[in-house]
Amino acid sequence: MAKSLKNLSSRTTATTAPSSSRNAAGDSWQLQSAKAKFSEVFRRARNEGPQRITRQGKEGVVMVAEEQYDRLVGKSHQPKSLVQFFRASPLVGVELDLERERDSGRDIEL
Repeated sequence: MAKSLKNLSSRTTATTAPSSSRNAAGDSWQLQSAKAKFSEVFRRARNEGPQRITRQGKEGVVMVAEEQYDRLVGKSHQPKSLVQFFRASPLVGVELDLERERDSGRDIEL
């Protein structure tokens, strides 16, 4: 998961902004700036990649687009029901022998 975030953040681009509110990589915001420019942070998260929001210079949270979040947590691959899971299986149509042998096993001494 950390590798995915690293790959996503490498796509962000530097832009001109006051150095007090953003870092040189262009993907980090101080909390006050992020609040004041929420729409811009939101837009950049959707278009450029993850946006880090810090408080008092310490890492805090990362804003990512919903599609990226779903991909990171695996939601896009989860079926809505067990029936859908089995229908999407690569084994659909394969004949399985589900007959149970009536052999009672072996005799044991007690």
